[in-house]
Amino acid sequence: MIGSLMICVSAVVLLVGMVAGIVMGIKQDFLLSPAHAHLNLVGGVLLFLFGLYYRVVPTVGRSLLARIQGWLHIVGGLMFPVGVGITLLANHAYMAVPIIGSLIMLAAMVLFVVIVLRTEHAAAVA
Repeated sequence: MIGSLMICVSAVVLLVGMVAGIVMGIKQDFLLSPAHAHLNLVGGVLLFLFGLYYRVVPTVGRSLLARIQGWLHIVGGLMFPVGVGITLLANHAYMAVPIIGSLIMLAAMVLFVVIVLRTEHAAAVA
């Protein structure tokens, strides 16, 4: 089920984000702070919350829309913060990477809203 995958990926992403934050603190070099923050928030926390929703509502978590949304969020949730980091390190030479990643994340969020509204509407009618 996509919810379980999302929860597992989020745990790994949060571990990586935490280690990155500790390394930045040790080096006292906070150039990559925006990438670190976005990795933790969109790659870790949001991914976990979406996965948890699919675990709480398992019939929705087994749907094709949920699988599409989950994979979009996993790809975008990694591409966006990594792209921010690359852009910061490469003096904005690769700006397309975080832009594409953010648009993938937006598509995933729109799908999640559709899924939640459909689910809640169906529950209210039943």
